[in-house]
Amino acid sequence: MHMSPLRFRRLVDEALALVPGEFRPHLEGVAVVIEDWAPDALLDDLGVPEDETLYGLYSGRALTEGPASSGDLPPRITLYRGPLLEDCADEDDLREEIATTVIHEIAHHFGIGEARLEELGWG
Repeated sequence: MHMSPLRFRRLVDEALALVPGEFRPHLEGVAVVIEDWAPDALLDDLGVPEDETLYGLYSGRALTEGPASSGDLPPRITLYRGPLLEDCADEDDLREEIATTVIHEIAHHFGIGEARLEELGWG
């Protein structure tokens, strides 16, 4: 699937708009960036099998870990455009996958781990 970077960003913005208002103040200072692909070294570090991919990544201190310490990098959500475009059949499918990925990564910001996300059906 092909899509302009601007249109892709708009779909990300749509997904962020789905976040309920009471959670938004807790997302201030969380950068949401779009990169084309996750670096191979990152995939290796995370143990992502070669036949799988990464749509998004949360990096930073989760809110449940307490206040940031000096030297901590600011929290960041990275979305990987290439695999999302490659794996989605059409714009509706992409919109849904972006929203799922954004919610998944925001959950990590709130301290929700992979196991709990799987239990909740967001894995």
